[in-house]
Amino acid sequence: MVHTHSPANAPNASLAPQAWISRFATPLAGRDAGPLRGKTFAVKDNIDVAGLPLTAACPAFSRTPAQHATVVQRLLDAGAAVVGKTNLDQFACGLNGTRSPFGAVPNAFHADCVSGGSSSGSAYAVATGQTDFALGTDTAGSGRVPAGLNNIVGFKPSKGLVSCQGVLPAAQSMDCVSIFARTVALAAQVLEAAMGFDPHDPFSRRLALHTEAFPARFRFGIPDTLNFEGDTRAEAAFQHAIHQLTTLGGAPVRIPYAPLAQAATLLYESALVAERYAAVRDFLDAHEAEVIEPVRGILAKGRSMGAADVFEAQRQLRALAQEADAMWSTIDVLLVPTAPTHYTIDAMRADPVQLNRNLGAYTNFVNLLDYAALSVPSSLRDDGLPFGITLIGPCASDWQLADLGQRFHHATGLPQGATGLPLPAPQPIAALRSTPTVQIAVVGAHLSGMPLNTQLTTRGGICLQSTHTAPDYRVGIEKPWKPAWNLVFL
Repeated sequence: MVHTHSPANAPNASLAPQAWISRFATPLAGRDAGPLRGKTFAVKDNIDVAGLPLTAACPAFSRTPAQHATVVQRLLDAGAAVVGKTNLDQFACGLNGTRSPFGAVPNAFHADCVSGGSSSGSAYAVATGQTDFALGTDTAGSGRVPAGLNNIVGFKPSKGLVSCQGVLPAAQSMDCVSIFARTVALAAQVLEAAMGFDPHDPFSRRLALHTEAFPARFRFGIPDTLNFEGDTRAEAAFQHAIHQLTTLGGAPVRIPYAPLAQAATLLYESALVAERYAAVRDFLDAHEAEVIEPVRGILAKGRSMGAADVFEAQRQLRALAQEADAMWSTIDVLLVPTAPTHYTIDAMRADPVQLNRNLGAYTNFVNLLDYAALSVPSSLRDDGLPFGITLIGPCASDWQLADLGQRFHHATGLPQGATGLPLPAPQPIAALRSTPTVQIAVVGAHLSGMPLNTQLTTRGGICLQSTHTAPDYRVGIEKPWKPAWNLVFL
């Protein structure tokens, strides 16, 4: 039995949140055994799940596939159970989560604010604890922006690492299946189960991922120009993230952001937008009135682009890629805000194009330039809204990003999503070459926030637990002493 939701203009459609489009009455279970046994997941409604309609948030487009997308089948084979299909910006065209006839998906922390998109429902389901993890897609940031705005992890793998067979294309040469989870460890575990070459996907690649652990001391790039759209809270949160990454052994390096920003503009402001039109050309040409604005205008823009225009855009992109790639000789990883600010749903609807563009300021270039990226929670602002950062690395650096991302995330002490639950103990990234570790208890100046703590963090140490000694503990003094202590994974 399948439960479905109706578009926002239908009866009872005002019920919030509109995170789901369709669900199984009971989760569709996978194998009885496997590394993901007991885990549940949601699937963005532009990815095939047999027995559930695929709408891409356009009811007139709806069809029900006979078989699962490759990535869904691999996760079922790994023991996970699929719960249902989640809401999205129509045809995965947007970064804000309001462009759907099924309703706007709210932010998990503040219902008046956008959730981010286009993988809005997937992020909300994970942030609120409705599923353990979720699948999204990421062409321009759809698997990262919702993570940053909802205090969860968004893993955007290297292109071609996870099969897109059974995924409705947005811009097929740039599309990636992305993973949302509340911890980096689970996101990495899901990626390991999902990845692998698929001959049925023309853009699938056999990638040899780097398996060296991320170095204890490293250089991280910071854009030489940053724009937070006047949001001083976000600006302060990013400065705090720079400090946090420095305490983990990083040395900040300013990098020229111009080539990255110029590459980002090509996604929608050049003939490359024709690939979005090509993805749904037959449907759009026959049913244009069924597509909502501003999605309709963005897709239709591709009609006017000629072949020569596309080749010129590709040439410009290659030139910018060569210029941008020079930064990897001076840095090991690039640090950017996942999103520069938060917007209310009302503000987004009043200015849907410009505000959406602002949300993608630090995401649009990543797939164009063939990078991997991991968005992780960084802090909760004093207004209660989350701030996230994204770690970006060259193609095939996925496991190394996970290694550093987990170290950063667990150092924040943040709760899991919007659940209020504390982070569990970090887990080794299984695909990385194992290195000997030891658990040690520390007191005094080596505690978190104390002067000698960097002697642990710069060597890859992660705080597993903090507590206090017994009330009657004494160290050669007359009065009882209650020193705090940390348990550290080193």
